[in-house]
Amino acid sequence: MNKKINKTMTDMTTGTLLDKIVLFALPLAITSILQQLFNAADLAVVGRFASPQAMAAVGSNSSVINLIISFFVGLSVGANALIAMEIGSGHKERINETVHTVITVSLIAGCSLIVIGFFVSKPLLILMAAPAEVLNLAILYLRIYFFAMPALMIYNYGSAILRSKGDSKRPLYAMVLSGIINIFLNLIFVIIFHLHVIGVALATVFSNMFGAGLVLYFLLTEEESFRLSFKKLCVNKDYLIKMLKIGLPAGLQGAVFSLSNVVIQSTVNSFGADAIAGATAAANFDFISYCAMNGFAQAAVTFTSQNYGAKRYDRCKKVFRISMGCGVGASVIVVLILSVFRYQVINLFTTDPAVIEYAMIRISSAFYFHYLIGTYEISGGCLRGMNRSLFPALISIFGTCVFRLIYVFTYIPKHHNFSSLFHVYPLSWLLTGAITISVYFIVRAKVFKEHD
Repeated sequence: MNKKINKTMTDMTTGTLLDKIVLFALPLAITSILQQLFNAADLAVVGRFASPQAMAAVGSNSSVINLIISFFVGLSVGANALIAMEIGSGHKERINETVHTVITVSLIAGCSLIVIGFFVSKPLLILMAAPAEVLNLAILYLRIYFFAMPALMIYNYGSAILRSKGDSKRPLYAMVLSGIINIFLNLIFVIIFHLHVIGVALATVFSNMFGAGLVLYFLLTEEESFRLSFKKLCVNKDYLIKMLKIGLPAGLQGAVFSLSNVVIQSTVNSFGADAIAGATAAANFDFISYCAMNGFAQAAVTFTSQNYGAKRYDRCKKVFRISMGCGVGASVIVVLILSVFRYQVINLFTTDPAVIEYAMIRISSAFYFHYLIGTYEISGGCLRGMNRSLFPALISIFGTCVFRLIYVFTYIPKHHNFSSLFHVYPLSWLLTGAITISVYFIVRAKVFKEHD
C-alpha cells in the first residue's frame, strides 16, 4: 500500500497487538468520556444555577435521545467494519466510494431527524409519563436538541471512517474543542442570559456543529483513498447494503437496548421530579464507566475486521483476549474511583438532599456491577468484526430488552421501590454477557475452521 496513504494509518495485521490496541482505544475512551462529561455539564449547570425541575426536564429526555443516537451510531459500526475489511483485504479502490456513501447517509439521517423530532417530541414524552411540572420544558429542550442531529451524525460517521484506518486521535481533538465550546456557551446562556433549558439545548447544537465541521475538514484534507469531496456525495447501493448488513443489527441492538431504558425511565418518572434528577445525575457514573470500556469494544471491531479481512485468524483470537482484559479492567478502575468519590461527584450536579438520596440508591443498586457490560460489548464487537453482527444483536435484544421488560412489568408492580427497579441492570448484564461469550467461542471455532 502506498506509504503516503499510511501517514495516519495503523497497521493492525502485523507486529505486536497490545500496544496498538491500547493506543487506539485510549483516545476513543477519552473521547467518549469527554463527550459524556460535556453532556453532564448541561445537567450540572441547570442543576446548580436553575432548578431541580429544569434538571429533570433535561434528564427526562436522556433515554429518548440515547435511543435515537444509539440506532444511528450502531449503523456507523457497519461503516467502520466495512472500510476496515477493505483495508485488510487490500481493496483500497473501494474505500473512497464507501466514504462518500457513509457521509451521504449521515447527512440524510441527520436532516430527517430534525423533522421527525419536532413531531414526535411531545407524544414520546407524554407516553413516558413525564411529570406535568417538567413536561413543557422537556418538550422544548428535545425539539431544540434535534437541530443538533445532522452535526451529531456527521461527527459519528466521519469518526467511524477515521477509526477504520486506526486514526482515533483526531476525533478526540474535535471532541475536546467542541466540548470546551459547549461548557463556555452553557455558562453564558444559563448564568448570564438566564435561558436555562433553552440555553443548554442551544449550546449543544452549536458545539456539535463545530465538532462536525472539524471532522469534515479532516476528511476533506485526507489522503486520496479517504478524501471527501462534496461533488462526489452519493449512495452506492452495494456498499450501503454491505454497511447495513453489519451496522443495522448493531443499530437495532442499540435502539432496542435504549427502548428498554425508555420503559425504565417511564417507571422512574412515576417517582417524581427528584427521582428523575437523582437517577439522571447517577447515570453519568454508568456512562463514564461504559466509555472507558467501549474504547476497547470499538478496538475489537476494527482490529478484528482488518485481521479477518487479511485472513489473520490467529491475531483475531489475540484481539479478543487483549480487548476483553483491558476493557473490563478499565471499567473496574472507573467503578472503584467513582464509588470512592461518589458524594463529591454528585454534589457537582446538585445539593438537594432528596435528589442526592435517589442518586445514591441508583449507584449502589447498579453502578457497582457496571464492569459486567464489557463481557458482551467486547465479545459482540469481535463477532461484528468477523461479519457476524446478527448474533450479538439478537442476544442483546433478549438480555437487555426482553428480560428487562419482563422484570419491569412483572416484578416491579409487586415491589415498587427505587432500589428494586435498578437491580434489573446487573441481572441483565450478567445474563447477556454469559450468552454472548459462549456464542462467540462457538462461532469463532466454526468460522475459523471453515477458513483453515
